[in-house]
Amino acid sequence: MIKSDIGLVGLAVMGENLALNLEQKGYRVSLYNRLRENSPQAVDSFLANKGKNKHFIGTHSPKEFIESLKSPRKILLMIRAGHPVDEMITTLLPFLKKGDTIIDGGNSDYRDTQRRENELREKRIFFVGCGISGGEEGALHGPSIMPGGSDEIKKEILPVLQNIAAHLDDGTPCCSWIGPDGSGHFVKTVHNGIE
Repeated sequence: MIKSDIGLVGLAVMGENLALNLEQKGYRVSLYNRLRENSPQAVDSFLANKGKNKHFIGTHSPKEFIESLKSPRKILLMIRAGHPVDEMITTLLPFLKKGDTIIDGGNSDYRDTQRRENELREKRIFFVGCGISGGEEGALHGPSIMPGGSDEIKKEILPVLQNIAAHLDDGTPCCSWIGPDGSGHFVKTVHNGIE
């Protein structure tokens, strides 16, 4: 089975558009969304519509999702900030291995990001707090991206994020490594305040 370059959890509008952006830039993307009883499944709906005939792998369980990814795994969470992020980390953790990376692309509180990074570092799993700005159009065509985390993982993650980011006329990506722990989400908080 061909494995994906990156996995994305959360198929609301931002997640869908980032998945399409990643795929358009040449990445194979695995998709997972929390299953909801008695309602159409987001992964199936996406693959039948916007994601049809594209390089996506749809999955329906955390285990299937993680197993569909190349190692070391890169996982982008596009879910609501707060408890849902902790819940998803707990759900994915049993299937992760040393060296895997979780990127939180939501509007998390930077203090939560610092806590999560410390907790996951003990398990030798990287955590990147990543502000993403530009709304649904930006997500599809190129957002401004503000990642922060361990310098150890920077070389693995930054090229992917810079590839899908907006670019200036001179080709400079609108994405820089902000710094350690919660710095990416801290800068996104300041950005939102100014906005």
